[in-house]
Amino acid sequence: MQILLVDDEVELTDPLSRVLKREGYEVDVAYDGQSGSELAMQGIYDLLILDWMLPQVSGLEICQQLRSQGQTTPVLFLTAKDTLDDRVMGLEAGADDYLVKPFELRELLARVRALLRRSVTTDVNTNHRLRVASLELDVENQLAYRDGRLIELSEKETQLLEYFMRNVGQLLTHGQIYHHLWQNEEQPSSNVLAALIRLLRRKIEDKGETALIHTVYGKGYRFGESG
Repeated sequence: MQILLVDDEVELTDPLSRVLKREGYEVDVAYDGQSGSELAMQGIYDLLILDWMLPQVSGLEICQQLRSQGQTTPVLFLTAKDTLDDRVMGLEAGADDYLVKPFELRELLARVRALLRRSVTTDVNTNHRLRVASLELDVENQLAYRDGRLIELSEKETQLLEYFMRNVGQLLTHGQIYHHLWQNEEQPSSNVLAALIRLLRRKIEDKGETALIHTVYGKGYRFGESG
């Protein structure tokens, strides 16, 4: 998942960027509205995190520009503006969520995950495709693509990979995965999941490619470019 973070407060932006990267997201940073606007208009991001007050072009203007061009990329505003009128103005400009500074990091990450899940769900409903980093999943046809490679998947491999890609950066426990994959079936023995993970890794993590499935020993798995 690719995030664009636009904020001129370096003491906030740089640490926040590092935290988001540790959560498994790809993050680009801009420190002024003009640069942020140019990056946002490329349409390559899954989420925009915008400060309201920015040099040159405001976050509000960036959001308005995006929506006027028909872009539906989710937008999360970070701002010190906390009146009801400000919130209404931001939402009317096309923002999807609004977080007032100073904020708790846990709350920001929760809102980021919620917006990205909403974005992914919309994408799945329209064309049944998911993308994380260089990996793309065609759910309907049980196919994946990575760096030009076509990867054929079984039904269970597709279900597992979709579950991972819809929960990037989150720890998914063994119990959660079993429940998701076999909720209406008799659950198999415990080593079946390990075997399925091993097969999926072989397919999507070719030699020299960045690992995406990370084992959290004794607990479960985490999906993303960083474990």
